[in-house]
Amino acid sequence: MRGKRLGAGGILLAVLCLLLSGWPTAVAAHGGSSGSQAGIPIPSLTHGEMAVIAPYYGRIVSLAEDVSDTNETFRRLLNFAQIQRAYCLWGLMPGSVTDEESPFNECSHAYLAAAKAILLEMRTMKGKKASVDDLVSDIDASLVRNNLSLVLCKFSGESFNTADLIRPKPADILMHAKSLMAILSATVVMIAGLWFAARALRTAPQS
Repeated sequence: MRGKRLGAGGILLAVLCLLLSGWPTAVAAHGGSSGSQAGIPIPSLTHGEMAVIAPYYGRIVSLAEDVSDTNETFRRLLNFAQIQRAYCLWGLMPGSVTDEESPFNECSHAYLAAAKAILLEMRTMKGKKASVDDLVSDIDASLVRNNLSLVLCKFSGESFNTADLIRPKPADILMHAKSLMAILSATVVMIAGLWFAARALRTAPQS
């Protein structure tokens, strides 16, 4: 129970930190990337591809972090994917990958598109080629098995750039029932945890 309280509190704290940071809005046609060419372009990812790649994100990043002979493009893609995922609250928000109406769906497209770009970049590198090829085969098989490669959503045609982080808009979070309920639930759990902790301190025997 205590671990759950800390996890919920962590979600709330992350949300509050992002809100306080100002969450500058981007200016693409549907509120996303500004399309800056200052960074490294990242090809778009279909909704179906995103759903398949999401469970493999950890394996992709783990392999990427073990690569010793890297280049600037690779390092910037990896850095972008990890930072962008943090802005998506590490995929903890309900529907962030599956629900295109979620305020966290676009940023999920961004970090998972970066993960795919990292994977393709690793295929050209030496050292982890066998492990990378196995991972690519697993992902390809999952795409074919689930017939998801052509499943699209409103963000499927959007390309990204390492210079442009996608930040969910606070107003969109308030309008999305599942996201709002997750934050409110985390708030209630955290308040309850603080109340029980304060009560325990008051009733603790003093030496």
